[in-house]
Amino acid sequence: MCKAIVKSKITDSAIQAMLGREKKLYVQRNPKSQALSLEASKNWLRGVPMHWMVDWGLPFLLFIEKASGTVLTDADNHQYTDFCLGDTGAMFGHSPKVIADVLASAAHNGFTTMLPSSDVVEVGTLLEDRFGLPFWQVTATASDANRAVLRWARAITGRSKILIFNHAYHGCVDDTFVTADNGKVEMVDGLVGEPRDLTAHTKVVEFNDVPALEAALREGDVACVLAEPVMTNVGMVLPDAGFLEKLRALTIETSTLLIFDETHTLSSGPGGYAKVVGIKPDGLVFGKPIAGGIPAALYGFSAEVQKRIQSYLAQRGDGRSGIGTTLSGSRIQMALIKTVLKEFMTEETFAALIVLARRLERGIADVIIKYEVPWHVTRVGSRVEFMCVEAPPRCGRDASKVIHQPIDTAVHYYLLNRGVVITPFHNMMLICPATTMGDVDKLIATLDQCTDELIKQAA
Repeated sequence: MCKAIVKSKITDSAIQAMLGREKKLYVQRNPKSQALSLEASKNWLRGVPMHWMVDWGLPFLLFIEKASGTVLTDADNHQYTDFCLGDTGAMFGHSPKVIADVLASAAHNGFTTMLPSSDVVEVGTLLEDRFGLPFWQVTATASDANRAVLRWARAITGRSKILIFNHAYHGCVDDTFVTADNGKVEMVDGLVGEPRDLTAHTKVVEFNDVPALEAALREGDVACVLAEPVMTNVGMVLPDAGFLEKLRALTIETSTLLIFDETHTLSSGPGGYAKVVGIKPDGLVFGKPIAGGIPAALYGFSAEVQKRIQSYLAQRGDGRSGIGTTLSGSRIQMALIKTVLKEFMTEETFAALIVLARRLERGIADVIIKYEVPWHVTRVGSRVEFMCVEAPPRCGRDASKVIHQPIDTAVHYYLLNRGVVITPFHNMMLICPATTMGDVDKLIATLDQCTDELIKQAA
């Protein structure tokens, strides 16, 4: 009975009414961004320098003139409190002074040389200390890092297949654009220009499905499991109690490498999520924030994996490896990675972030309780997410069915028109060192106001 009453509080007509009103308001507020969008469309694919920027789902995008700390300033001189933070790329804030200072000073010593800088030694030590893996490589993006990891895994195991979880996202890595929603493994709809059958070498199981995972690994043909320890790109899907431990045990038993892609879950703590929960993978990947928003990513391996790579290289024939790009491991990347590790990837920094993230989590939970809406909120470290569905999904398939709903779009428009930015692809919010209690309270109050209006519209 209670559930039916709750569902009736926000109607489809109320959602559509808010969407129509907020879209008109967005257009009225942003004439300069609209004009810039029209001009940009003359020379840029879909009017943007990177085509999936349009996934914000707006009539036209905001053009940003400045980003500092948590504040975005657009072409129409509106200011926004930013909880998206470049979809984690600016996880420590926009242009933190220490990063900007290092960038300015290091620039005078050259950007890239195709030779190591003296920072390499210190950065290697810091990486081992923070993440517990002794051997590392630098790439330009996490997509590059994931591609490299898959190549190494296949090379040293002699196995061609990999395993991912349904609706996982590991960047623009061809092998991972595979789903299993319809009872069979299929390539992702909309994948551009892929001539190969990716399903021949990629297995897909649901997150938290231990029997399916075990069956897939027992066949003995999987080189590695590439996984986020918490799914984050289809909304946040948490691991069941004991799931990651079982995943680790099964990969060991089947001689399968376990690689955690912590590009998003790096926000869990100074050593990432794996260190927080005490799971030791064979490899780690992360990118986006590790150089303060400058293109850089890392992948690391255990000593055992490094030994196997060295053995493989000793007997490998001549020819290009297909791993590495010219600008990877540059002087500027190393200088900035060192700064991020020393200044931000610390217990002290994350302790403060998590205090505010808990405040945000509680505030959103209070809104849900106050209005008795069938939503839920989840937090992992300094990352918070709410879904407009009552029960937290346990796997990617279920999560994919409940995100990107009209109500999510309405909420996004409402927040944006009132100066609050959250991640456009789902309802994710990040706390950074520049975030204040006032910023958090503003988001909570605006969401409260939005929910109130939706319910009043339905009355």
